[in-house]
Amino acid sequence: MVEGKRFVYEVEKAKNATDCRPSVGPVYRSVFAKDGFPPPVDGMDSCWDVFRISVEKHPGNRMLGHREVVNGKAGKYVWLTYKEVYVMVIKVGLAIRSRGVEQARRCGIYGANCPEWIVSMEACNAHGIYCVPLYDTLGAGAVEFILCHAEVSIVFVEEKKISEVLKAFPNATKFLKTIVSFGKVTAEQRKETEKFGLTIYSWDDFLLLGDNKQFDLPVIKKNDICTIMYTSGTTGDPKGVMISNDSIVTLIAGVERLLQCMNEQMNEADVYLSYLPLAHIFDRVLEELFISHGASIGFWRGDAKLLIEDIGELKPTIFCAVPRVLDRIYTGLTEKISSGGFLKQALFNIAYSYKQYFMQNGSKHQDAAPIFDKVVFNKVKQGLGGNVRLILSGAAPLATHVEAFLRVVACAHVLQGYGLTETCAGTFASIPNEPSMLGSVGPPIPNVDVCLESVPEMGYDANASMPRGEICIRGNTLFSGYYKREDLTKEVMVDGWFHTGDIGEWQPDGSMKIIDRKKNIFKLSQGEYVAVENLENIYGLVSEVDSIWIYGNSFKSFLIAIANPNEQALKHWAEENGQSGDFASLCENPKAKEFILGELTKIAKSKKLKGFEFVKAIHLDPVPFDMERDLLTPTYKKKRPQLLKYYQSITDDMYNDAK
Repeated sequence: MVEGKRFVYEVEKAKNATDCRPSVGPVYRSVFAKDGFPPPVDGMDSCWDVFRISVEKHPGNRMLGHREVVNGKAGKYVWLTYKEVYVMVIKVGLAIRSRGVEQARRCGIYGANCPEWIVSMEACNAHGIYCVPLYDTLGAGAVEFILCHAEVSIVFVEEKKISEVLKAFPNATKFLKTIVSFGKVTAEQRKETEKFGLTIYSWDDFLLLGDNKQFDLPVIKKNDICTIMYTSGTTGDPKGVMISNDSIVTLIAGVERLLQCMNEQMNEADVYLSYLPLAHIFDRVLEELFISHGASIGFWRGDAKLLIEDIGELKPTIFCAVPRVLDRIYTGLTEKISSGGFLKQALFNIAYSYKQYFMQNGSKHQDAAPIFDKVVFNKVKQGLGGNVRLILSGAAPLATHVEAFLRVVACAHVLQGYGLTETCAGTFASIPNEPSMLGSVGPPIPNVDVCLESVPEMGYDANASMPRGEICIRGNTLFSGYYKREDLTKEVMVDGWFHTGDIGEWQPDGSMKIIDRKKNIFKLSQGEYVAVENLENIYGLVSEVDSIWIYGNSFKSFLIAIANPNEQALKHWAEENGQSGDFASLCENPKAKEFILGELTKIAKSKKLKGFEFVKAIHLDPVPFDMERDLLTPTYKKKRPQLLKYYQSITDDMYNDAK
């Protein structure tokens, strides 16, 4: 047990329950929950209650907005109020029921975030119908699997995605009877759908189905399933994670307590940019949180290149992102700084060092360098719309150098969080103005208990002076099981504890640092075990590398790697070392490979890695790992079997050349 934890305390009763399991460390809970877990708001038992209560309290508030397009150009945001959305939700709900869809049946939603997505979701909430998001980033194979596995009877689809649903025919038509377009329907689509005995509606036509219909809203209980979210997974078929109403409203209560304790309470004036996929739990619960306050949700146009422009127009107050987005912001800012001339660079470096020094010595970010905030860093603030006070990163690890940089220049709190679909997204979140939490995901949210379980085969001891082990979570935010997969549920749920598969390390202040993945372990030919994710986190500290995949063949005694080098850094090296060529040709340059390998070796030595943990050969790929080549999940986790398959010939050559 680490002494001096500030942000967690040991739960004695829970600890006693683990005394017979010496491989389990003490159980901890957030200090913000020392008087007990925060209860949900009275009367808020379901996601429908979250929306219904906000409509009653804030009927005229702006709820859902999108950018109006005039003469091909995007203009200002136009808004639907909470009352207007409610009227539409009732119509859609009645139309769904008129198609014979009853409580506990499954309704699919497929497409990019838009007002119709939320309206369809709320209609499901109203009638106790399980909302089943379909991944906008996966192909027809996964769409067909989910439609069939969840026995989806009605699906709402973005206009341009209808063709993807039709590819799932005829298998999906066993259960699917109704398709609703968020826009229009072509004659060909209607003909193709009717050929299989289905009915397809445009959005406007579907709303008319509810006219003169009357269906009572069912009683929805806390433990009723609200949504089935299919996790992409790195191997095998997607798993349907069943999430109850109780999980979501409990999480909202916990986040409320956390924000209050940080003096960052939300209110109806808050504005959120909806661009992270609603098909993932991270964005879903964030939007529920904003709805619970009667706040505003504006949707992006669906184009990553136009995201900054949408931010500038919407002016959000809280900006949530995955690391890939923050990496792009970081790269864009550093490129502007390096091209700004000597004086501008010098002023920026002075301002950065000054503010960073005072922040590291206890000053709050807004007090550390107010003059430099106005003169130097205000441009960064305005680039995010000018009103952002909180930046939250989740879904994957955020590079430490990116987090450190944004903490100084963004003029906002930059917080890293951690959670899984199975934990309803929120489990850990770092605390503002705590420099020691850099690189960690913070302490637990105040509605869960957390403990570590030793993993001896990987050398992780939950009861060591620096406790390390598999993160296990208990609380009402946990999922209700995998749909139709009780066997998989039993594998991860043991005595009420969810085993995440992630390896964590308790920090002295009570925050958690993710250091490895339990299954990402392999043995080299000399018998040494390699915890590959931990190594990738260490090698990821090298600023010349944007992303790295490390591989070790069990019949070999050393490691190799495929890396996406940082383009700016590699070109800068080329200029200083008399090397020419574009980025792609530089990646083929043996001297460039030698340079990157040297930087990796330096960090390996500084972190005192063992000899077999050093990377001995490297291949530089100018094209970032991506979903298009099936190398990443939609939440940017590496698909290791797919990476090996894609780079098989290259890894073979690297090992052969190393002989």
